[in-house]
Amino acid sequence: MAKTNKTGAIRPAKKDKPTRLPQDVAAIRKEIRAFFALEDATGKSIGSYKNGIYAFYDYDGEPIYVGQTVEKLSGRIGRHLTNQRTDAVAMNVLDPFEVAYIEVWPLDDLVAGKDKKDTKAFLDRAEYTVFRKVLEESELKAVLNEKEPAPREIIQLPVSHKGRIIPETIFMQRKHPDTRIARRATTIANLARVISERDVSKGLRRTLLTQARRLERLAAQRVAELGITVDFKN
Repeated sequence: MAKTNKTGAIRPAKKDKPTRLPQDVAAIRKEIRAFFALEDATGKSIGSYKNGIYAFYDYDGEPIYVGQTVEKLSGRIGRHLTNQRTDAVAMNVLDPFEVAYIEVWPLDDLVAGKDKKDTKAFLDRAEYTVFRKVLEESELKAVLNEKEPAPREIIQLPVSHKGRIIPETIFMQRKHPDTRIARRATTIANLARVISERDVSKGLRRTLLTQARRLERLAAQRVAELGITVDFKN
């Protein structure tokens, strides 16, 4: 029965409070927060470390991006993954949808007492070490960084922390190759458009090639999975 006010007029029903985020996006952000809330052996939360290196991996565990930060790990990585403006996202180099796993190397203890210049030099060495590490792990021997770290002295990395940020309830849906093929094709189209409209770096063109190789690899796997024979000779 409709409710009425004191005058007998029908009172309009209350509207449901609008939700800010789609359910799957909210679930992923919850997983990201949970990962950064994890504590290391010292009892310090992973996300609270200020200096560190991070790497992103796709649904196959293939490394796709490496970066460094001198702010909270949770803040820098959060901006990448929640589609807030970062250079990599804005230039269509990195599609946050592709990131299923993250790995971080907190470095606060190793740069304690260093000045700004020495801290940056150490972070550069650490980033290059991680970069070489993930390239060796990559089947394509390539990641999506527009600017590859300059060669540095390899260092002994501290213990890393790695976790999946996609909840089980939506992991298989997002991992489906057809979904990922469509996303990669769109990313390539957007990146190619950026390149066609601007005077861009050689690194960005190299990234386009890496994206194309990633798309080709996934599409080929999907064709083979479905038992489709492809003969490019005819």
